[in-house]
Amino acid sequence: MSGGVDSSVAALLLARQGLDVVGVTLQLADLEKDGFDASRCCSAAGVAAAQGVARLLGIPHVLLDVRAEFRAGVLEPFVQAYLHGETPSPCVHCNSRIKFGRLLDVAHAMGAARVATGHYARVVEGEGGEPQLYRARERARDQSYFLFEIGRERLRSVVLPLGEYCKEEVRAIARKAGLPSANLPDSQDMCFVPEGETYVGLLEHLVGERLPGEGEIVDGQGRVLGRHQGIHRYTVGQRRGLGLSAPHPLFVTRLDAAGNRVVVGDASEVRRRRILVRDAVWLTDPPQGPCRVTAQVRSRQWPLPATVTARPDGAEVVFDEPVSAPSPGQAAVWYQGERVLGGGWITDA
Repeated sequence: MSGGVDSSVAALLLARQGLDVVGVTLQLADLEKDGFDASRCCSAAGVAAAQGVARLLGIPHVLLDVRAEFRAGVLEPFVQAYLHGETPSPCVHCNSRIKFGRLLDVAHAMGAARVATGHYARVVEGEGGEPQLYRARERARDQSYFLFEIGRERLRSVVLPLGEYCKEEVRAIARKAGLPSANLPDSQDMCFVPEGETYVGLLEHLVGERLPGEGEIVDGQGRVLGRHQGIHRYTVGQRRGLGLSAPHPLFVTRLDAAGNRVVVGDASEVRRRRILVRDAVWLTDPPQGPCRVTAQVRSRQWPLPATVTARPDGAEVVFDEPVSAPSPGQAAVWYQGERVLGGGWITDA
């Protein structure tokens, strides 16, 4: 429980079913020792709010310190991705390695059968009783993209009570129950970034002298067009903030970490039909040949028709039409209808 409305209502719905529920709040980021204010995900106010909700619901509450695991499994990979010219998706790792990884281990040690969260997605029982991951009923709130890495086996121990609800229904339930979290604002992506800070500021503070510094902005032929202030400040597909003068719009097409260069080109150069994916996780048996799916390469993108083929080192995704700016380091997730079939990490486009 974060103390927010989603996790609070998830706990309330389970308690109303007569289930034995234990509220757990995770201490994730420990950035105070790095000179920052408390992260939004685990501030003292957030912990107090979660404890207050647990008292109101009449359930036990546990504060679980996973700061070391979070730093090793989420924060350090986040830093390393930017140093290697990638654009990470730390929320996926946080879900798979901490919320449905470390937390599941602790839950089983406590004798709990399952872990429930306030994510907007659904676990549906398929043929033979095997659980399947589906999109949430409210597409605008769907978070299934961030959950593919949980894996097939762990999905058996996951409960997602909010998957059939829309956000306004959840807030209405919270108000009717008198939960203090009913009108709190929604949490944001990368919630470990402290209030008032940016990921760039956080990254530069954590990495310090390890950052490569400024370098060249070049076109596809290697011609120098300008200077950049650090490749970690740029993402594939970026148009604004390049500081370049050109007769047509320029976009970041590639980040060359080895050469410390930002490569730019026109709009056609950021569109790709074929991407390669590493560390693929399948929530079903991997297909033996090409499989028709819809796929998305960022969380807020509408899924697009594609063909995915399993490979020994991951997967290949070929879209029917070019997709804009697939970024190395980001997750690619593929679906059949509303069901999540799997996903992985973009390594080449």
